[in-house]
Amino acid sequence: MSPPPSRRALSGLAAVLLLSIAALTSCATAGEQASGPALALDAPLPAEVPPGTRLRVGDPQTQVALRLSGEIDKFSFDVEWANLSGGPQTTEAFRADALDVGAVAEIPAIHATWTGLPVKIVASRFKQDPLNHPTYELGIAPGADVTTLAGLRGKKIAYSPGQAQGALVLRILRKAGLTSEDVTFVELPSTGDVYVNALASKQVDAAPLGGVNIKRYVTKYGADGATTIRHGIRDDPAHLYVRTETLKDPAKAAAIREYVRAWARAAVWIDEHPQEWIEGYYVKDQGLTAADGDYLVKLAGSPEIPANWDDVIARHQETVGLLAAETGNPVLDARDLYDLRFASVAADALKEGA
Repeated sequence: MSPPPSRRALSGLAAVLLLSIAALTSCATAGEQASGPALALDAPLPAEVPPGTRLRVGDPQTQVALRLSGEIDKFSFDVEWANLSGGPQTTEAFRADALDVGAVAEIPAIHATWTGLPVKIVASRFKQDPLNHPTYELGIAPGADVTTLAGLRGKKIAYSPGQAQGALVLRILRKAGLTSEDVTFVELPSTGDVYVNALASKQVDAAPLGGVNIKRYVTKYGADGATTIRHGIRDDPAHLYVRTETLKDPAKAAAIREYVRAWARAAVWIDEHPQEWIEGYYVKDQGLTAADGDYLVKLAGSPEIPANWDDVIARHQETVGLLAAETGNPVLDARDLYDLRFASVAADALKEGA
């Protein structure tokens, strides 16, 4: 069983992130405080952003989409973009007071709360057809002889407890009728090519692969027996989250509301402009081939942005229970992870077309 997440578990990332966070904090005022009275967390969201407001955002994909769509200069406030993504990086930047908004999946808000960092989700996006457009597939190492999920019994599985891939592994085991006691977890960060290399070298027998690594793994190592398995589980949550403290600043709360609206429009723009997205993001920004970009666009599917979060929170509660049982952490009320004032903000922006 994996140990409960802690500040110590994040320490390995600290050295890696030091330069990024130092660069961010050098542009920020240390301990930046709200001017004027604090906004109560149950008060209506302010609609007007005061002059001089600045928002520090770690959401690289949306940044590129807004630039390509011509929307990036239309904010009523200054945006300081940070090249940060993923839960561990975003959480560390939050702790350093170097970031206001981060783009993540469903796990980081849970782990941040467990490690004493109060956060709130302010936007949620999913896929319209999640089972046919999975975010991850389960990579199988050459010679591992795994053709079904039940075949994972007794195998070594790559596991990242603080990330979406870690929760997916637990869901896969549950679907297969297995527990963590039936396999061996090998804790590895899911960044870059770490999982691909671990599979290819047979350090692990199975690992969740995402994005272009699904295609590249089989292309490169298929002749040696590398395969992937579709898990048939929803793995599509995408959220924006912020520190709870940030929402007490009325100027930043208003700016976050405006950003959520732009975030929703950017997601739809990506879906409606696949060729521009392939060329502008995957090829020019990420350095991938046009073929890789086409593969990723098809894999992504179309976005679904709900105006009501009841089902969203219910699914998140299931994730909380799954992780709590594995880590020994307390079961949180998933509703407390969401700022319900934002529930319809993104969907309203699409409905209004503005």
